[in-house]
Amino acid sequence: MPTNGGDPASGDDSVDALLKELLSGSSGTERTDALVTELQGTSRPSGTTVVDEPNPIGPDEDLASVLIEPDEEIEDEVSTEQAHRVRAAVEWILVILGAIGVALLLKIFLFQAFYIPSSSMEPTLQIDDRVLVNTLSYDAHDVNRGDLIVFRRPEEIAGDTRDLIKRVIGLPGESVSTDPETGEVLIDGQPLIEPYLDPAVRTSGLETPIVVAEGEVFVMGDNRGNSQDSRVFGPIDTESIVGRAFIRVWPLNSVDFL
Repeated sequence: MPTNGGDPASGDDSVDALLKELLSGSSGTERTDALVTELQGTSRPSGTTVVDEPNPIGPDEDLASVLIEPDEEIEDEVSTEQAHRVRAAVEWILVILGAIGVALLLKIFLFQAFYIPSSSMEPTLQIDDRVLVNTLSYDAHDVNRGDLIVFRRPEEIAGDTRDLIKRVIGLPGESVSTDPETGEVLIDGQPLIEPYLDPAVRTSGLETPIVVAEGEVFVMGDNRGNSQDSRVFGPIDTESIVGRAFIRVWPLNSVDFL
């Protein structure tokens, strides 16, 4: 059957002819090259143009290294981000440790917390209230009348707590007594104004005046009917004072400066 020029069979005829010549030994190397060229020509459709494409891998590059090695820029970004996170974590840890250290220093050298174990300071302080005490307060100034002070329990007073909290009433050189008729506290014979007490409160137990010596203060609890204070154990030595209570910190709904 006749075939037109585009029939693939024509390429097969040419290959057969070349093979016969090659087998006959008449063409030598040139025939072999021609055969290869012919075979290459029949492996692609007619009219196809072969274009040499540049090799994306450089002559000095290894295909495995291109495919396997991670992107250095991505590695750098990841490393930088991790470094920032580590640095931030370390900074926060240092801040927390610093805050704890400052708190411990303040607790040891400046502020101490005390709880109220009894009703002797009612109504100013209730049982189980917590107060902060400035332990350096009297290094800067003298004890003032009306201060709430924490001091070491006198040896003659029994109890489970090491410290007591009372209010300063009399200062060195003053005479302290009570008026048996009005129940008022008298300082050098003059009534002491005590706004922290209920007007109905009467103070007794000091019909005989007590003179406060130098280096001592006279203290009382605000609950005058239920307090062991200087009316019982006398004025206290200022050296026994731990510090001045200046704020109630517990309960939270009663936080207040004293």
